Amino acid sequence: MSTPISPPPVEGTGGNDLPAYLSNGLLGLRVRPNALSAGVMMVSGFSGEDPIHHVEAAAAAPYPLAVDLALNGIWMSDVPSQVTVTRQAYDFSAAELTTELVFALDGVRAHATVLTFCSRDRPTIACQSVQLRLEGSSEVKLRALIDGRGVNGFPIRLKRDGTGDDGASCDGALRWQSAGALATCGIAYHTKLHGAHTEPDKPSLHAQTVVSEYGFQAKAGQAFRLEQIVSVVASTLHQQPDDQAVRLLGKALRDGFDTLRDANRACWSRLWTRRIRLIGADERWQAMADAAFYYLNASVHASSPASTSIFGLSAWRDYHYYYGHVMWDIEAFAIPPVTLFQPEAAATLLGYRSKHLQAAHRNAKLVGRRGAQFPWESAPSTGEEAAPMPGSASWYEDHVSLDVALGFSFYANVTGEERFLQDQAWPVLSGVADWLVSRATKTDRGYEISQTMGIAERESPCDNAAYTVMAARKVLDDAIDAAGRLGRRFDPAWTRIREGLVLPRRGDVVISHDGFQPSEEKGATPDPLMGIFPIGHPLDRAVEQATLRFYLGLADQYVGAPMLSALFGAWAARTGDRPLAAKLLDDGYGRFCTGPVMQTLEYRPDVFPDQPRASPFLANIGGFLISLLLGFTGLRPSAAEPADWAERPVVLPEGWDRIEVDELSIRGKPARLIAEHGAHRASLDS
Repeated sequence: MSTPISPPPVEGTGGNDLPAYLSNGLLGLRVRPNALSAGVMMVSGFSGEDPIHHVEAAAAAPYPLAVDLALNGIWMSDVPSQVTVTRQAYDFSAAELTTELVFALDGVRAHATVLTFCSRDRPTIACQSVQLRLEGSSEVKLRALIDGRGVNGFPIRLKRDGTGDDGASCDGALRWQSAGALATCGIAYHTKLHGAHTEPDKPSLHAQTVVSEYGFQAKAGQAFRLEQIVSVVASTLHQQPDDQAVRLLGKALRDGFDTLRDANRACWSRLWTRRIRLIGADERWQAMADAAFYYLNASVHASSPASTSIFGLSAWRDYHYYYGHVMWDIEAFAIPPVTLFQPEAAATLLGYRSKHLQAAHRNAKLVGRRGAQFPWESAPSTGEEAAPMPGSASWYEDHVSLDVALGFSFYANVTGEERFLQDQAWPVLSGVADWLVSRATKTDRGYEISQTMGIAERESPCDNAAYTVMAARKVLDDAIDAAGRLGRRFDPAWTRIREGLVLPRRGDVVISHDGFQPSEEKGATPDPLMGIFPIGHPLDRAVEQATLRFYLGLADQYVGAPMLSALFGAWAARTGDRPLAAKLLDDGYGRFCTGPVMQTLEYRPDVFPDQPRASPFLANIGGFLISLLLGFTGLRPSAAEPADWAERPVVLPEGWDRIEVDELSIRGKPARLIAEHGAHRASLDS
């Protein structure tokens, strides 16, 4: 495995760029440039009531790794101007963040080096080490805090001092309840000060904070290290989450900080054996591929009690507008690469949909339909519709059910797990196929899907949205195929509807919907191209090429918008135009990756300067990774043998020679991918 490229260290505070994001898929931390100040923590499965729209939303929890420092009685938090952040650096290879800062006051300088990580091996555990070195003598006080100030919710109880058999001490355990009392989480924490013989003061809960405070006299040149280990458990995993957090923390303390760190690094080392290598590409592209790999894989874990959101487990003050809801983007853009990198985590993401399949059946009944209709914005805890009022998108966005079903089909094809196909994929595929029977209407043209919405969220619905029709055909194909593989009977209407669905065309061009005009609202949205790739709807070559050329000609009017922009490079490659593929890959993805830590924004900032700088946007990241793994390489996973997945010659962006991955997870075995530009087919060898 070659070493991934980490972003260059950030000197100073980084200006207005988003804070660093650390996650293990169960816990997510936004760590400020001053890593000792409270950032934002999100916990998988922890939700509360949004204070404005009063819908269920992912909720922040108290930040568990905050630290305050006092020199001669003056606290750093009271004089933030006296803090200078000198350096902050990611290590993508181990998912660690190191921050160096100086607190200077009245001739005394405290140098701090802060190491922070979320344990991938122990997914409820986050760790931090604060190394201090003093220039000058001073009375020193250190506070380790669980900081709930500004967090929507309130503490229910605080327990102090649980001690394990080996004497390792839990400083306390907090149970926190979210707004609306929708969930609770437990935070158990441990602190230990090395280099000074003093025990912490542990006052009662005050001002939404839990504190362990150390005080000592320090001489010039002395060094100290504060160790923090926390366990965070959501009530979706345990009904007494604070008690369970104490138990899990106890095991972590027995093993110790260094063992936890080594185990986390080992987990990431194994993940990086699946690194995508871009041979011949500029180093900038390799760095972006490594960043995409890191941010996606950091955001998912097999132990998560819920699916992830479109921003993973990150949150910041100005991009709350998706509320942490589970949306179609996860199945469409995240499931394919996660299945190839971490199939056990992909199974967990899909398991969220299986767990709430009955909610999808109830959702269909509410609008007079059969089968399973998945909600447009799925509530994290219930799988029910949670779109803010009036919820107009949920009236028409039919394609979400199709995207969910195709996610299950993709996983079943890649893993070859017969039990998954039978127990999880079949109920979803058959449920969505039955829903299509009740959704499509027989007319003299065939079967039509009227009053619907494609990928472009327009003011008014349309008839026969091309992406919806193409995805519906693919779902029916996959459902019929699954029935054959499992020996199940199926409704003959599935076949009739699949053959009769009306796909709108104008000449050889598949158009976005009936009556489509390029000049209409969001007319440049290339919905049909996503039906071609990655959905894999077959078209005659002349129709495919004409459709590609038509929408590629509108690229300048679309690129910069979320989601589909990242796929333009792969679409251009399907026409054989390498220079255009390189240009559109940069326009549609490269220029979304801004800031010092390579976080992929939702909107390209030069095209949409008024939109929040929100990241890491997993739809854009997933689209880029799908392009690298499946688009340029010409692979289309299916129920066939993996050796037969390559269906087109390899066409890479101009200047690229080869795409290599040493180890993708396919059919339960590692498989090596080599895609040489110009090769008749990519090779995929177990």
